[in-house]
Amino acid sequence: MDSQNYRWRWPALAALLLAEAMNLLDSTVIPVAAPAIRADLAVSETGLQWLTAGYTLPFALLLITGGRLGDIFGRRRVFVAGMLVFVLSCALCAAAPNVAVLLAARAVQGASAAVIIPQTFGLIRAMFTGAEVAKALGSIGPVMALSALCGPVAGGVLTEADLLGLGWRPVFLVNLPLGLAVLAAAPLIREDRSPARPRLDVTGTLLASLGLGLLVLPLVAGTDTGWRWLSAALGLATLAGFARHQRGRTDPLVEPGLFRGKVFPASLAGSLLFFAVFNGLLFVLVLHLQLRLGQTPSGAALTLLPWSAGLAAGSWVAGAVLVPRFGAKVMRAGLGLVLAGLAGIAVSVTAVPLLVTGLGLGLFTVPFFGNALAGVAPPETGSAAGLLNAVQQLGATAGVALLGTVSFRFGAPGAVLVAIALIAAVLALTLAMIPARDYQGRQQGTPLTRS
Repeated sequence: MDSQNYRWRWPALAALLLAEAMNLLDSTVIPVAAPAIRADLAVSETGLQWLTAGYTLPFALLLITGGRLGDIFGRRRVFVAGMLVFVLSCALCAAAPNVAVLLAARAVQGASAAVIIPQTFGLIRAMFTGAEVAKALGSIGPVMALSALCGPVAGGVLTEADLLGLGWRPVFLVNLPLGLAVLAAAPLIREDRSPARPRLDVTGTLLASLGLGLLVLPLVAGTDTGWRWLSAALGLATLAGFARHQRGRTDPLVEPGLFRGKVFPASLAGSLLFFAVFNGLLFVLVLHLQLRLGQTPSGAALTLLPWSAGLAAGSWVAGAVLVPRFGAKVMRAGLGLVLAGLAGIAVSVTAVPLLVTGLGLGLFTVPFFGNALAGVAPPETGSAAGLLNAVQQLGATAGVALLGTVSFRFGAPGAVLVAIALIAAVLALTLAMIPARDYQGRQQGTPLTRS
């Protein structure tokens, strides 16, 4: 059956997007609930970082492998298996009696999400053709924006409401009905797998996971650990060994064709830096509002509402108006707004700079994913999706660790200044990220050759 005529493609897309939303929702509700968790379970400042990093780190480490599993066993089958584990781990988080159990359950959540998320891009391509592919991929940005809008608000309201005397635990229970809805709709998703059916590179998987873990662990563990430089050096050496291991393999974990041009590699670097700011700064601002300014969880969520509302509005305007007309160049306008907004936040965390920052984030995220993946060949989809998501989550983990550490030592304004430097670097990278025939042409279904 031709994908264009697959009658259930739009309901199936809704299920995929809901899974994407659950991932971001699970990341953004935690910073708002973190002080309540800290008080209940006696969590240290470093432990607060691990509440987020304990999810995003295993997510980042296993995303490349998760994408490959979809190529091998079928993307819908792997998607469903991951969703089952994710729902069960949410229940375990809600029932955690102590911080050790909570962190272990968060790690399982992250690992299962790493199996779920990379399947989205391949399944979309299996169900849509032509201009509809760009439209479907472009919908990821607004969904991320809506999740970012709902996450902090839901986290604040659920934590402060203390439903049935459960305190912070409903922030995890909220994912149970959403996960069950995705599982109920899963039969509508069309199965897809790589025609080549590659084998899993177990050695490459272990090397990539170990290298990334050693590289990020000292950031999360804080600045008082004397072994942090040794760990980072071993991580870089292990990743160099992984790169050497991949050369000449018939079934590499990372397809070498992804690095023939400049667009995809530059997009990886841009994703690392951008999502370090996106996730790290949200973590910093929530803690600043609650721990330094004494706001309640719901009060902090409402203070950040202009950020989330701007993100939602920017995503809608980008997808409906700007990207179809101007293409991927919209990313540069978005980054310019982010820089302006961050400059205002460095002075005062008020509504106007938060709104401007959110608008810029929305303008950037909508064209970003479509632009990054437009030149990827179908056999490379699983590898590309896993790698792009892995770098995104690695950036989120490093951002929480880096900006969180700077904030604890120098205050929120210091963290904002670091964020400004990172966004400026992303803006410079757009020179390579945006090809001559950019997302505008591809939105109309025009094929793209690698630049």
